[in-house]
Amino acid sequence: MVTRLSTGIDVLDQLLLGGIPTGSLVAIVGAPASQSELFLYELAARRPTRYLTTERSQASVEAVLNARRHADSVNVVQVDLSDNASGVGSLVDTIPNETTLIVDPADALERLDHWSYVELLQRLKTRMVETDGVAVLHCLDGVNPPEERDTTLYHADVVFALSTRIDDDEIENRLAVPKFRGNRALNETIRLDMGERVVVDTSRNIS
Repeated sequence: MVTRLSTGIDVLDQLLLGGIPTGSLVAIVGAPASQSELFLYELAARRPTRYLTTERSQASVEAVLNARRHADSVNVVQVDLSDNASGVGSLVDTIPNETTLIVDPADALERLDHWSYVELLQRLKTRMVETDGVAVLHCLDGVNPPEERDTTLYHADVVFALSTRIDDDEIENRLAVPKFRGNRALNETIRLDMGERVVVDTSRNIS
């Protein structure tokens, strides 16, 4: 029986047949100005989590988690990826069993040379399978995405793609799951209300 990690969003869990299979690499793709990081906080609340912050300070991330009352189960580590990924590799190798690993954002890793990055992704996938873990790569979908973004999306087992449309009088967030390796990807997008938490917007048609 495959163990699954809840996304924290009931409707999405149902569509994913219970959640994200353990052993998975997950890419969460969203614009820098979107609330895509809310997905990270929802996943961090599900079980023990190692949260690698590559751009924001450790104190900044911990302040958000404290406000959401998730701090007790989350180990936040600020990592410097300016030179290479060796620090991330060592943190991957020591991750405990049944732990979620979050890299926020993963863009710095995606600027490594191709084969170094592929090796890291393979190492990460192997460790997740060994430990029943789930690795979440937060990918910023900005004006100039990193050169290795396609590599991330290829190796990812599950891809969550958040699109944000801003009109004069409203902001519309829609979630697509175009890739769900070994399972059926979603045929339709889900409209979301993203405030303090991520919830399905039931005020209008979901599809």
